[in-house]
Amino acid sequence: MLKSKLFFYNLNTLYDILYEIREKINYNLIKISKIEEINNIIEVEDNNYLLISDKKIKNLLKINHLIITNKPFKINSLFEKINISLLKNTYSGQSKLKINNYFLNINSRVLIKNERSLKLTQKEVEVIVYLNNSDNSMPISSLQKEVWGHNSSLETHTVETHIYRLRRKISQKFGDDQFIKSDNDGYKI
Repeated sequence: MLKSKLFFYNLNTLYDILYEIREKINYNLIKISKIEEINNIIEVEDNNYLLISDKKIKNLLKINHLIITNKPFKINSLFEKINISLLKNTYSGQSKLKINNYFLNINSRVLIKNERSLKLTQKEVEVIVYLNNSDNSMPISSLQKEVWGHNSSLETHTVETHIYRLRRKISQKFGDDQFIKSDNDGYKI
């Protein structure tokens, strides 16, 4: 199992204490001394890390993976906070999908590009995720079966209607008419 990384900034004593028991805990411990190193962490790391610091940096950085400890605490309470934060980060990271120049938050059903966001329906999210997971164009019959659960022998324009409305929403919000493309074989992203 991959160990989560705990970065300590401005908390040398805490780092030293945890370093002494490092064999008994399931974390990689890393001490950082310069604020510039924090920016590198944010750019490089995935969701499997936490930055533990005192309150001095809270206003300097916008970072979600942060635990502030600036008062006496019980070590069990700290580990509980660490574990809960890591679980939240993992859950959050799994819900975000990068699609070309967009980000799709599957949980909140929001498509984001350049500070603009578009609220989607559950079916629209399912269509986007299904098309994004395919390397080839997907025929209407596949979308009917996999996204709607319809029998392909049914005559319906559900797929075309949903794709049309979704394309229109994306075009109006982002000015992008090429997010979902169509060809003779079906639809693709």
